[in-house]
Amino acid sequence: MFSKIISFGLFGIEAYKVIVEADISGGLPRFDVVGLPDTAVSESKERVRAAIKNSGLQYPVSRITVNLAPAGLKKEGAIYDLPILISLLCANGQLSGVNEDTAFLGELSLDGELRRIRGVLPMILCAKNSGIKRIFIPEDNAGEGAVVKGIDVFPVKNVSSLIDHLNSKALISPVSESSYKELYGYENLPDFADVKGQTEAKRALEVAAAGGHNVLMSGPPGSGKSMLAKRLPSILPQMSFEESIETTNIYSIAGELPKDISLMRSRPFRSPHHTVSSAGLTGGGAVPRPGEVSLAHNGVLFLDELPEFSRSTLESLRQPIEDGVISISRAAAKFTYPCSLMVVCAMNPCPCGYYGHPTRECTCTESAAKRYLSKVSGPLLDRLDIHISVPPVEFEELSGKQAGEKSADIRARVEKARAIQAERFKGTKITCNAKMDSAATKQFCVMTESAQRILKLSFERLSLSARAYDKILRIARTIADLDSAPVIDLPHITEAIQYRSFDRRFEE
Repeated sequence: MFSKIISFGLFGIEAYKVIVEADISGGLPRFDVVGLPDTAVSESKERVRAAIKNSGLQYPVSRITVNLAPAGLKKEGAIYDLPILISLLCANGQLSGVNEDTAFLGELSLDGELRRIRGVLPMILCAKNSGIKRIFIPEDNAGEGAVVKGIDVFPVKNVSSLIDHLNSKALISPVSESSYKELYGYENLPDFADVKGQTEAKRALEVAAAGGHNVLMSGPPGSGKSMLAKRLPSILPQMSFEESIETTNIYSIAGELPKDISLMRSRPFRSPHHTVSSAGLTGGGAVPRPGEVSLAHNGVLFLDELPEFSRSTLESLRQPIEDGVISISRAAAKFTYPCSLMVVCAMNPCPCGYYGHPTRECTCTESAAKRYLSKVSGPLLDRLDIHISVPPVEFEELSGKQAGEKSADIRARVEKARAIQAERFKGTKITCNAKMDSAATKQFCVMTESAQRILKLSFERLSLSARAYDKILRIARTIADLDSAPVIDLPHITEAIQYRSFDRRFEE
């Protein structure tokens, strides 16, 4: 007896259709799973056998062969437990009436319960695009399925309830989007109103948010670098639906999406410890999983104590920052994950942290301070658009009772600037000023004569690279957008040049 059931698998961030074929024939009892299964898939036969028996069903004591097609792609994980079980029941005659437009996903426990799996959202989207009308998934993954329209998603608690549904004894209701929450809400984010002083730093972060620019902050311990960085998501514009789907997809694949969340609406903020490995930051493993740069896609990656990260880890960021994607090659395949993000870095100016402090003496030798700064390579520094100093806050500012400007007010200006950019780049793949290529920079960064003169003078005195030159133009374009100015003028270019002041210091 033969049966065929539809399921889906993952290859990187892409889902693909998998046909689970089961054949039950005479001969000595044996259970073989073919079609390039990994260890977890091969072990599914034991979970399926126990789940069938413990659900009060009859296990076929015969020669069983299960094929997972296409056979040329390696199948990974325990997501095929449920489709294998359904295919066996259909082949054994215990279940009938499973339509060809129905798919199944899920890991089984030995007593027939369905366990949460990763990557459900991209697989449901693929199922919808493949013409599948209904799909059965674990109950704990129902939140992910709630966001997809045009396909009935049924949350399954255990095998018994699924069999009752398929036999029309006790129907399972498809998930409803209203039953699940969206991970969204600026009201839950820390506010810039809590930050005392640091007017220049807050202005720099506003410019960064308005243009999607990367930032490096340098200052003594306790000056507020981390506090400022953690508030950056509160002034970023709201994600579009497409951005939310992209971000939720990545978190689903990584298994980091909360079970009661249907869609991520707030921009992610990732802050890995400085001991993170290159694979942890960019992604990796035998079957590469998304790293921190991909988990921060459409959001912020915050690297605190930047020089404390290993040199190889920091250098692995150079290509992702530039390209907005990270490619991971393995012997079997090449995986590409998106990582369009803002990188925000914070560091002390020297090992003791008090170089240039107005009241505390620096205890570092000159050579030690230079070695500390040299841990950040020139090429990586070049890719960080805005460099700012964060000085210690004065007592009068700390003790003052006047609250700072609220994030909502800053965000309004940021969204206005982003709207100007959206109109400017309509019909292109460019999303913000920081993503402009050389051709777009030349086309849209038009300067007045006075602005051009001061830029030429600064370029020669600071010995700027070609990349730094382009970044100054893009930052100036963002500042002009905040002023609703069509052309880059002298105040815009001078402010942009101030944000590259570290170029001179790191050259010393």
